[in-house]
Amino acid sequence: MTSLFDPVQAGSLQLANRIVMAPLTRNRSPNAIPTPLVAEYYAQRASAGLLITEATAISPQGQGYADVPGLYGTEQLDGWKRVTSAVHAAGGKIVVQMWHVGRISHVDLQPGGQAPVAPSAITAKSKTYLVKDGKGQFAETSQPRALLAEELPGIVESYRHAARNAIEAGFDGVEVHAANGYLLDQFLKRGANQRTDDFGGSIENRARLLLEVMRAVSGEIGGGRTALRISPVTPANDIHDPDPQPLFEYVVRALGPLGLAYVHVVEGATGGPRVLEDRPFDYPALKAAYRDAGGQAAWMVNNGFTKALAEQAVRHGDDLVAFGKPFISNPDLVRRLRENAPLNPADQATFYGGGAEGYTDYPALAA
Repeated sequence: MTSLFDPVQAGSLQLANRIVMAPLTRNRSPNAIPTPLVAEYYAQRASAGLLITEATAISPQGQGYADVPGLYGTEQLDGWKRVTSAVHAAGGKIVVQMWHVGRISHVDLQPGGQAPVAPSAITAKSKTYLVKDGKGQFAETSQPRALLAEELPGIVESYRHAARNAIEAGFDGVEVHAANGYLLDQFLKRGANQRTDDFGGSIENRARLLLEVMRAVSGEIGGGRTALRISPVTPANDIHDPDPQPLFEYVVRALGPLGLAYVHVVEGATGGPRVLEDRPFDYPALKAAYRDAGGQAAWMVNNGFTKALAEQAVRHGDDLVAFGKPFISNPDLVRRLRENAPLNPADQATFYGGGAEGYTDYPALAA
């Protein structure tokens, strides 16, 4: 019987166990540069089968929150090299989550104070995180402008270039962030995409940008080092589609031939209920559609998993289970799950911004 603690192959990645640290934004990278403290934080958690970094902007335009890291400048990449070296020295594997926030941004965070970009000029009823006078604060997102069709090849190129940067910085692979109401999810879903060109309207058109990105990234670094995160029904960041089942089944079928490392699926509302009465979704059918299209990637599930739910998921054929908040306060979460040890409670007041407190100072079990 397969267990959480058995090894698994995910594309080119040989993982020691099936427990994954989910991406968790922590806002501790001033000027988008990961600090030595960031390296310590990830190395502490290297017993996970796989670490997925916090979402990391592929370009200055892709930035949507203060003090989140980037993947486009020399100093940022040098910071990430410290992180990947520390994780590998601790015996871990790490991929970077590549991010373009689209409309979930603020003019104060955009180059030259320009408007954020989006598929359509529809403001999200959401908030972002700014730092002013040394203090973090949440602010309403700014009115975006609609991307021109001729700008989209440049977006694809930014993803491709960021993927190459990631490998050069020592990452074992990349995860393309197409979930939680950010740019690629905005193109997918009709609540944010009201375009009338080749990137709007039909399912095929709305999925076009995502699939172009996935082909570019996998073509650049290899499918076995490329992964994707999706969240079919989450309402995060004011995102919605009236008929997500055929949309996401189309997407995963198109991914089948790419030989990806894994597909990461957020079940239900990100950070909220696993089942939404007003947004039903058939996750087994999604997985079946992917397998029917020849997709062999590891299947990763996420959102509110306990040890019991995770064990059940693995028994029923899911390959990997991502844990989010428990990894914040339990650097040795894998050991705690294995030994059924109690978990440290997390201090939500220290989730975003700050220094070591609530970041690298949570205790591990005694040796």
